[in-house]
Amino acid sequence: MKKAAFLDRDGVINQRAREGEYTITWEEMHILPGAARAIELLNRAGYLVIVVTNQRCVAKGLISTSQLEDLHKRMYAQLARDGGIIDAVYYCPHDFAPACDCRKPKPGMLLRAAREHDIDLAASWMIGDSARDTGAGKAAGTRTIRLHDDGDASDPNADVVAGSLLEAAQMIIGLNKSISGHGPSGRKSTSPRSPDDPITR
Repeated sequence: MKKAAFLDRDGVINQRAREGEYTITWEEMHILPGAARAIELLNRAGYLVIVVTNQRCVAKGLISTSQLEDLHKRMYAQLARDGGIIDAVYYCPHDFAPACDCRKPKPGMLLRAAREHDIDLAASWMIGDSARDTGAGKAAGTRTIRLHDDGDASDPNADVVAGSLLEAAQMIIGLNKSISGHGPSGRKSTSPRSPDDPITR
């Protein structure tokens, strides 16, 4: 079985929009410093990198699913040009009600990804900037990292707190080294797919 790093999108890979607003155009998609490098490190350490993101903006009619998928393709391509390969993108397009099984903190997206990619959830990580993310990770059976820029996040579901995705990736790799006694190995940060063709749900 494979191991994966599940990443939230907004606030982890790209800058989070202001409260009550959404990232719905490429011009609003600002990739955070170090994000591509972090993904590259996870690639090289043998982790599948899978984005799992709540996108309520679809249910609100602010963006269509095809437009959202195009946005994700551009994000994927930009990260790939900078060395970081995303293996799959899963998103929940639903509103709070009626309830679905994919909107975090429910673990539906992670469980589906695990089935489709033969992932060992106990060997995997969920990295996010909210309690919804760590809650989904815990419910799915992964270890969890909560991103918080001042290093102080009160979150009972967080196994580790980090200041950025890059710091989180370095922590994961450091833990792997301490367990194995040697450096990371695994697949290179290249992909058999075109960087313009991510797997997106």
